[in-house]
Amino acid sequence: MGLFDRFARRGGKGRRAKEGSTAQYLADWTVARIGVEAYVEPKTTVTPVTVVLVANDGEWTRRAVDERDLRKLGPDLKIPVYDVRKTRYPQRMRDYDARQKILKRRAAE
Repeated sequence: MGLFDRFARRGGKGRRAKEGSTAQYLADWTVARIGVEAYVEPKTTVTPVTVVLVANDGEWTRRAVDERDLRKLGPDLKIPVYDVRKTRYPQRMRDYDARQKILKRRAAE
């Protein structure tokens, strides 16, 4: 038994179920919001390829995606897809985070 064997996934169904649930989550999130755009983040040594969905009001979510599924992401969800290295994150995303931080601070008082 190797050092990391206990952390290995057993069976092949786990990954497919996770991929399906991620795709469903992204679709549900997109339908529930207005003006959603996708920003693809490159693979790093620490994280896999991820996609950040940003709504019109700046609300956002991030999920890891398979590189094979990236080409289908835009047409399937009917949203524009951008490379974050070229376009950077939208200002509305940072503004949303700032508003949420203020609301948390007020709620704590």
